Amino acid sequence: MAEPMLVVENLRKSFGALAATDGVNLEVREGETHAIIGPNGAGKTTLISQLSGTLRTDEGSIRFAGEDITELPAPERSRKGLARSFQITSIYREFTALDNVALAVQAHAGHSFRFWRPARADAALRDPARAVLEEVGLGARAELVAANLAHGEQRQLEIAMALATRPRLLLLDEPVAGMGTDESLRMVEFLATLKGSKTMLLVEHDMDAVFTLADRISVLVYGRIIATGRPEEIRANPEVRAAYLGEEA
Repeated sequence: MAEPMLVVENLRKSFGALAATDGVNLEVREGETHAIIGPNGAGKTTLISQLSGTLRTDEGSIRFAGEDITELPAPERSRKGLARSFQITSIYREFTALDNVALAVQAHAGHSFRFWRPARADAALRDPARAVLEEVGLGARAELVAANLAHGEQRQLEIAMALATRPRLLLLDEPVAGMGTDESLRMVEFLATLKGSKTMLLVEHDMDAVFTLADRISVLVYGRIIATGRPEEIRANPEVRAAYLGEEA
């Protein structure tokens, strides 16, 4: 059997006396949508930050596509195929949607905008950027300044920027955070179109989104994963219900 795309072993990160991740073990298989759920303060965003390389790990190891990336910085992990979206939308609000995605295309190529060659006229950047915007349903909004997009569209734009780096694994940190019901439904429908073609690790509080999208779910409580299984197994797990799902279940 092929090695999982992502293998995390005994991952730890402390802030003073607080163990945010406390010996996390996790495997994500190629092509699956794997959700991480847990109560506030469980360590979910810390874990995503460790995986993306924006937060240095105290102990443990991270293997991605068969390679140990534990000590690699975030830009190098991105070049190897890890892409992250953030809990709080992270876009260039003063740029158009197309500009934002073109920046991501160029950053993945390993260089910044060239002042002597206007990036807005560079087809090598604009064409793939426009194709990604079409893919996420924002093709008609390409020339709109990002600040003028609806909140849900801004989250779609951020995912478009991640997709523009041609990732092998998408790290999605609460992609429906702050959305209304209709926006959440549209985002879930969009992410569902990526299932199978993209490997996704999804951190999310919205249980409807999680149980709609996830092939497998891991439950993180006080920095430790207490259970991993298919959605129906997690729903039925008495330890999970007691520790987290409880009233929601």
